[in-house]
Amino acid sequence: MAPVGERNDSLVEEDSTSDESQNLWATILSEVQSKSTSALPTSKSLIVLGDNESGKTTLIARLQGAEEPKKGSGLEYYYISVKDEYRDDQDRLGVWVLDGDPTHTGLLKYALSEENFAHSVAVIVVSMAQPWTIMESLHKWCTILRDHVDRLKIPAEQLREYEQSLVRFFQEYTEPEDGQAASTGMRREVNPLHPSSSSTDEEKVLLPLGESTLTQNLGIPVIVVVTKSDAISMLEKEHDYREEHFDFIQQHIRKFCLSYGASLFYTSVKEDKNCDLLLRYLCHRIYGFPFTSSAYVVEKDSVFVPCGWDNEKKISILYENLNSMKPEDTYGEVIVKPITRKPVQRDAEVTAEDEQVFLMKQQSQLSKQPAAGAAGESPIRTPGSLSRNASPKTPSGGSGSLSGTPKKMDGAKGATGEGVLANFFNSLLTKKTGGAAGPPSKADKSGVSREAAAEYERMSRAKKSASELQTNDTNASSPSS
Repeated sequence: MAPVGERNDSLVEEDSTSDESQNLWATILSEVQSKSTSALPTSKSLIVLGDNESGKTTLIARLQGAEEPKKGSGLEYYYISVKDEYRDDQDRLGVWVLDGDPTHTGLLKYALSEENFAHSVAVIVVSMAQPWTIMESLHKWCTILRDHVDRLKIPAEQLREYEQSLVRFFQEYTEPEDGQAASTGMRREVNPLHPSSSSTDEEKVLLPLGESTLTQNLGIPVIVVVTKSDAISMLEKEHDYREEHFDFIQQHIRKFCLSYGASLFYTSVKEDKNCDLLLRYLCHRIYGFPFTSSAYVVEKDSVFVPCGWDNEKKISILYENLNSMKPEDTYGEVIVKPITRKPVQRDAEVTAEDEQVFLMKQQSQLSKQPAAGAAGESPIRTPGSLSRNASPKTPSGGSGSLSGTPKKMDGAKGATGEGVLANFFNSLLTKKTGGAAGPPSKADKSGVSREAAAEYERMSRAKKSASELQTNDTNASSPSS
């Protein structure tokens, strides 16, 4: 049996060992807990809405760093890699792109639900290539978004808190100074999209909102992106747009953004304008990253208005350049869709074929045809063959004259004419030519005339004798009276 003192020492040693193991586990658990709280949340998502051909897919591909956009239909899903350089952490921001066809709006329930509503940002995309559709498109998609939010089963108190957090974010905005981040970006909230109020916030003096500010509070942050800002030069050249037209467009868009508490970006993927700025601002709003860029409204093709910066007084500066229009004019009456005239149908231009090619084709066609006289006949009949083949016709009345019916007379004239023409051409072919070529002399003409007259006389005598012979045969065969 061991002494009592030894038993007490062993018990003390066991207690100390158990305490050390507990402290070790507590240290590990605290490290895991601190790491999990500092890690980037994985439930963030981006909801992209806009008409077809507005540049949604191309813009997301640029934010991804992809060279060629991959287009789909219905509801597309992408992700953007986000890296926190301060905490050495990385996350994937989910991006849902809804088709521009309004018939696909039913798919929005898979992208924006009650579970991820508090961690989502809505991006509405319009195109500067068609400025006459900008305001109509903005109102249409914000109406679709509002109808979808109203259908979500979010408790009224919770939705009211979301709306109040957007109001606080707008009121607490302070423009960053040189080299310093905005005050809202320095705070690392659990959910930067909807920061919770604290005692220090209550002590702050917040300015009241303007009459037209956040009048359409959806409870979800909204960012308006005007793509294809490089089309401004095309509008100036082809549609005679002036500086005041673009100021008129900008003031209408900024008023719309002010009513929804939305940010505004003019981007151009083609010329790489404001694309990186948009990505940094998204990380600032969604993850709470520091953001050091201030608003920029000087250049008409690279406008940037962050949430909380704008107000009616700043927008009124654009009114100074409006000469031929008024700020309150209807957008569709000033920015009119150009009339597209159908191109005039012109006759198709016929290109002439090369001469040598044409002649080669004709030669090949002629070589396929049968040679002249292959059928046993000559294309030119001689007078002899004509007289042998054609049986002489006897004029009525037994007279040797050429008078008769018009039908027989026409046949006689035709036969005589062919014979005369044949003799004429044969005489030209068989005649001996001498001297220089030229027009026929008087002697040649008289010789040809004599030959033609002799042939005509011979044929007349032959027809006359044939007629008399036929008459005598007829008289001899008749019975005597």
